[in-house]
Amino acid sequence: MSSATVTVSNIGGSRLTLGFDRFDRLDLDRHLAVHGKLRTPVLEDVVRMAEQVDMRGRGGAGFPFARKLTAVAARVVHPSADQENLLPGERGGSRRPGADAVVVVNGAEGEPGSGKDKVLLCRAPHLVLDGAQIAATALGTQRIVVAVEDDQAARSVRAAITERRMPARVVRLVERFISGESGAVIRAINGETPIPPGVKVRAAESGVDGCPTLLSNTETFAQLAVLTSLGPDLYASAGTEDEPGTTLLTIGKTRVVEVPYGTPLRTVLEHCDVRPGPGVLAGGYHGMWLSPQGANRAVLSRKGMQAVGATVGAGIILPLAEGTCPLGEVTRIASYLAAQSAGQCGPCRLGLPDIVRALNALSDGSGTVADVKRAAGIGRGRGACSHPDGTARFVVSAMDAFAADIDAHRMGGACGLPTFGVLPLPVPDGSEGRIAIDWSRCDGHGLCAYLVPELIQLDRYGFPVVLGTDIPVWMERDVARAVSMCPALALRVTTGIPRSPARGS
Repeated sequence: MSSATVTVSNIGGSRLTLGFDRFDRLDLDRHLAVHGKLRTPVLEDVVRMAEQVDMRGRGGAGFPFARKLTAVAARVVHPSADQENLLPGERGGSRRPGADAVVVVNGAEGEPGSGKDKVLLCRAPHLVLDGAQIAATALGTQRIVVAVEDDQAARSVRAAITERRMPARVVRLVERFISGESGAVIRAINGETPIPPGVKVRAAESGVDGCPTLLSNTETFAQLAVLTSLGPDLYASAGTEDEPGTTLLTIGKTRVVEVPYGTPLRTVLEHCDVRPGPGVLAGGYHGMWLSPQGANRAVLSRKGMQAVGATVGAGIILPLAEGTCPLGEVTRIASYLAAQSAGQCGPCRLGLPDIVRALNALSDGSGTVADVKRAAGIGRGRGACSHPDGTARFVVSAMDAFAADIDAHRMGGACGLPTFGVLPLPVPDGSEGRIAIDWSRCDGHGLCAYLVPELIQLDRYGFPVVLGTDIPVWMERDVARAVSMCPALALRVTTGIPRSPARGS
């Protein structure tokens, strides 16, 4: 999705999107004219401001920014026992930031339904870099890395860095759903396989090159720049008392809207001339479904979304269009999520395919909602990253939001609606592969199910039942082995071009 194809607007006034009505992109001169000169307060003042407005990360987890910043600062400060090495005014047992911290702008937007961060990087790159510079200066470092997936965003940020003569670098990430997970971003920057680490390691303790690392989402740094420019009191003039400020939302992939916290979701949908349809997905593909009634009651804040059983998450709002099969759409996205896993833990390797199988059975009337919830519950809290949990949350919430459609499937094996594929997925590039069976050859040896149980299981007669998903990158070698070892030469891969190992995980 190009930023030029996204319509940007605001409700109640613009902050992050200030100047967008006049300029397609704010270069340095335009940025200074719109936002003013950069101010870099000391660490204590940055922390105080962030705490005063309870600024949270905008990448989905909503972690308090001040806590993240102080966690990094605690790892890079130098004890002040050697008073002779302290700067004037620091003597008397105070601490000062060291120079080994790294600031990382996480511009990965592997979520197909999101476009807000790309809009910021392409149209207001200096606002994002201002926020990164404020954080870096507070931590006493010049090491700034901007991690992006998109060519257009990378070009925009590089041009902005050149304009500022800034000692920062841009790192390109592989375009995958899990690319934006913090551990995967750190590994990519370090030149390692870009997947979440099997053991959780806090970036504040050991991140880029093993250094304490402050890693936050693109919008978070832009919000820090706005907070520093406006000051806490003026910043808090928008939003609610508990959640001051504005946030960016991606609506249906083609609209990005800046709204104050506390805005009713129905107001945003009306502003975008979008109907809630049979349901609204809030928070993206790791988010939760809302019924039309829930969407009508929802308020865009942590407290307001929790009241209807949802979350703002990464600011992705996807209304489901009328006329398409809701259960078919959910199954389609679950299949995509299963193929996007890193394949390094059981909940992803086996748990996510089981969810897809349970959804397929529910779709044809042979399964139950209990089967889906059971499959979704197996991997909760046990994965190497949040991917199994997020996928389970997405699927389980659909069981309640689309209960009427599911009942139609259970009674008649179908609801009578086609699956149009209206929920966004990446455009195929020809490298995607799927397993196919030549039934004129298959004798039911069952070897394929032994070699790739994630994708093939046997029916009660011993014949293979193939999971209808793309072959995950991490399984390509196993699938090739299964194809070559099939005694009847019945196994096939229907694909375009093979992928290089560099894209694997």
